[in-house]
Amino acid sequence: MVRKISQQRDLFESERSFRLLVEGVADYALYMLDPTGTITSWNIGGERIKGYSSEEIVGEHFSLFYTETDRANGRPARALGIARDKGRYEEEGWRVRKDGTFFWASVVIDPIYEDGQLIGFAKITRDITERRNAQIKLEAMQTQLAESQKFDALGQLTGGVAHDFNNLLMIISGSLHILKKGTADDAKLQRAISAIETATRRGAALTNQLLTFARRQSVNPQAIDFASRITAIREVLDAGVGSSVRLAFEIARDVWPIKADVTELETALLNLVINARDAMPDGGTVTIRARNIVLTDPPHAGEFVGVDVSDTGLGIPSDVRDKIFEPFFTTKPIGKGTGLGLSQVHGFAHQAGGTVRVASELGKGATFTILLPRGETAPSRETTEAPSFHGSGTVLLVEDNPDVAVVSIGLLEQLGYHVRRVADAEAALREIEQDGVDFVFSDIVMPGKMDGLSLAHHLRQVRPGLPILLATGYSEAAADVRGDFPILRKPYEIHELSEAIAKLPR
Repeated sequence: MVRKISQQRDLFESERSFRLLVEGVADYALYMLDPTGTITSWNIGGERIKGYSSEEIVGEHFSLFYTETDRANGRPARALGIARDKGRYEEEGWRVRKDGTFFWASVVIDPIYEDGQLIGFAKITRDITERRNAQIKLEAMQTQLAESQKFDALGQLTGGVAHDFNNLLMIISGSLHILKKGTADDAKLQRAISAIETATRRGAALTNQLLTFARRQSVNPQAIDFASRITAIREVLDAGVGSSVRLAFEIARDVWPIKADVTELETALLNLVINARDAMPDGGTVTIRARNIVLTDPPHAGEFVGVDVSDTGLGIPSDVRDKIFEPFFTTKPIGKGTGLGLSQVHGFAHQAGGTVRVASELGKGATFTILLPRGETAPSRETTEAPSFHGSGTVLLVEDNPDVAVVSIGLLEQLGYHVRRVADAEAALREIEQDGVDFVFSDIVMPGKMDGLSLAHHLRQVRPGLPILLATGYSEAAADVRGDFPILRKPYEIHELSEAIAKLPR
């Protein structure tokens, strides 16, 4: 009997201690609900957070703490239902105090069972308004910082691009002055022409970098004979390294064809060569290698061609190596680089189905390795450069830019065509009605109600046998074509125009 009285007293003291503990917690509202949601107990934390005394709130329904909208949507009943069915209910949301003010609450509801029967719910509510406001402020600051970094990056980009393009324009304008003067000897004339060609290619490569960064660049993967492509762009690469740097090549004789976009490949190589040159301010050697590699470990298992671009320069510090492929990241002074070169290399390699790796040691140079998937049989090295196609007949040129039209007309006439030029699609349709047009060469992006692609689709309906060639310098416009019509990417050279025309169906 004494033992039983002692046990009852211990139980009473334990329950009393627990009740005092719960009632004394000030940072949390800890209270009980019956199975219908009526409040059966209350603590000092509930009074502090929600403003109700125990006498005021016990016996009321807990939905009193919800907003009118939540009550109308049945949120309180849904919360109890989830707690009962799932074993717990947790959420964050707005709750209402006695004085009508709102606070942001963290809520937990647990079902309470006795002998397998639901006897009610234990509910914990915490006021986390300050934490939420701090989080909102932090997110706002992060957004502001991101915007600031973006504008800073755009400032670096525009400064670098302006510097590069001004240099190119200087080369072109100076060379044109020599050509117009007409007093230079043949060697000077050839150097001026070569300088213009090199500057044009560099401008096109820079534009491709910008399009790649802006995700506007379309890719056209094809089988490429690497040795032949190196031979074709050797002059451009030589111009990229300058006179103080030697360019060396180690191309394996049995190297496989590469499956990639040829323009992006050339741009990536030029970017790596220029970066290597900049890493050797006192001169040195840039070596381009190509060899066959078979990888067995995912995610890049398969047959690849490894293209190395190595320099004998300063090397890359370890704290910089992880950032070099980030867009806009550059260690060069303002105006000396856009920070897009290695970003383009990274994007190109991964778009092609490969990857890019870098190995470097301070004072011992760096090696960038592009792994590109093996392609099908590429054209033989002897036939890589197709002979110029000389045609005849009348071409309808649809080009709204008069200066571009002058150049296009000159190239077409060199290929043997008579050219009729109009400035928009509507004029082209009127010209087609007169007959006498053997094929249409149209820009895609044009002013007016109908662009070049819409014109091509319309002509396909009314003149199904008429060959159509499209051109654009903005690759997002080309994305909608989806192979329906052949596309020539601006800027193009005469041999590229000739090849495109030769492939048109007749």
